[in-house]
Amino acid sequence: MASEELAPAMGGEEDGGAPTNSQDLTLFVQSLLTQMQSRFTQMSDAIIGRIDEMGGRIDDLERSIGELMEQAGV
Repeated sequence: MASEELAPAMGGEEDGGAPTNSQDLTLFVQSLLTQMQSRFTQMSDAIIGRIDEMGGRIDDLERSIGELMEQAGV
C-alpha cells in the first residue's frame, strides 16, 4: 500500500525515473541523501556566514557605544 502511494510521486521507471527493484531503490535513496547533505552543507555555510557577519556588526556597535559613552563622559 505505502509503496503504491510512493511510486507515482517518484515517477516509475517506465514513465521516466523511479526505481523498480531494490538495487535501483538503494541508488535512488543514496542519491537523494547525497543531494540533501549537499543542500544542508550549503545552508549551514550560509548560516555560519551570516552569524559571522552579525558578530562583526555587534562588535562595531559595541565600539560605537563605547565611543559615545566616552564622549558623553559616562
